[in-house]
Amino acid sequence: MSGLHALLVMRPVVAGRLSLVLLLAAMLVACSRAPESERKGGAPPPVPVVVATAVQKPVPVQLRAIGNVQPSNAVTVRSRVGGILAKIHFKEGEDVREGQLLFTLERGPLEADLRQAEANLARDLAQYQNAQKDAERYAQLARQGFVAQQEYDRLKTAADALAATVRASRAAVENARIQLGYATIRAPMVGRTGALQVHEGDVIKASDTALVVINQLRPIDVAFALPERELPEVRRYQTAGSLEVSAVIPPGGPPLAQGRLTFIDNRVDPTTGTIQLKATFANDDSRLWPGQFVNVVLTLTTEPAAVVVPTPAVQTGQEGRYVFVVKPDQTVESRPVTVAREVGEETVIAQGVGAGETVVTDGQLRLFPGARVEPKTQAAEAPAPAPSKTP
Repeated sequence: MSGLHALLVMRPVVAGRLSLVLLLAAMLVACSRAPESERKGGAPPPVPVVVATAVQKPVPVQLRAIGNVQPSNAVTVRSRVGGILAKIHFKEGEDVREGQLLFTLERGPLEADLRQAEANLARDLAQYQNAQKDAERYAQLARQGFVAQQEYDRLKTAADALAATVRASRAAVENARIQLGYATIRAPMVGRTGALQVHEGDVIKASDTALVVINQLRPIDVAFALPERELPEVRRYQTAGSLEVSAVIPPGGPPLAQGRLTFIDNRVDPTTGTIQLKATFANDDSRLWPGQFVNVVLTLTTEPAAVVVPTPAVQTGQEGRYVFVVKPDQTVESRPVTVAREVGEETVIAQGVGAGETVVTDGQLRLFPGARVEPKTQAAEAPAPAPSKTP
């Protein structure tokens, strides 16, 4: 019993010593895995970051919007007389010049109307001439007292009425001539024709049937809207001279065309809080097309000496926008900045960064004020091309 009792007493002691050994082993492993700089009590390694230099350069002051291309003039061609469409003298989609022959209606019925009007004029003119001669004869007899004055007045009134009838007949002849001229339909302006709405042989109703739409493409307009808060600036710069407008295909790219601001609406839309504007483009190469949507860039002026940094350098925190600036000792400081505007992939800094200072554009997540960094430029960050292998 005494030996068994001694063994039971020793078990807790052995278990405690075993736990202590395991704990010391774990601490030894952890120390062996710690960074060499920490084991030696040194500073942490520098954080690799991508940097860029703030530059000072001329930067345009621009407003951007979505615009819709519209023809500067558009006409829906209709016939002013009814009839059967006899001939189409152009192909749909082709350019036409002002006065070019487009359509011809059947002329037979209109020519018949003209001949009837001319015959009516001849009849009325003969009746008028006869009545006028009778009135002249009775005028002489009335002066001599051979006929009553009342009879002369009756003949004179009849001659005057026939004179009015002759004038009406002449007007009818002129109208019939005009109607016959309407059987030939010509282009009212220079432009490009759209899809034909009719075909040869169709019955055309006067002023009702749309024949074709002609759009003027040169010059051409682009309509766009800006928030009403931008209106004072636009008007201020417009008084100094014509404002340049660029049209760009979404989502970006080189400008399709350069034009000028030509129209500002006379009211702000109270529903949207925007104002409509139009820019006119020469469009000599027909790159702008009616109905097309484009990005519009309205240039107000050019700031000659703006401080610019890449847009990724600007971060947003709880206290506003800031950038990490690399100091000469290769540490960084967090500096609040005031952003004037963004121009493409660059941001104009109104206050906070000076030209020539180095800012961090990538790697900000691991930074804190005073952290040491290992700067790399954007070009240096790109991997070098792999060497070619000889087969």
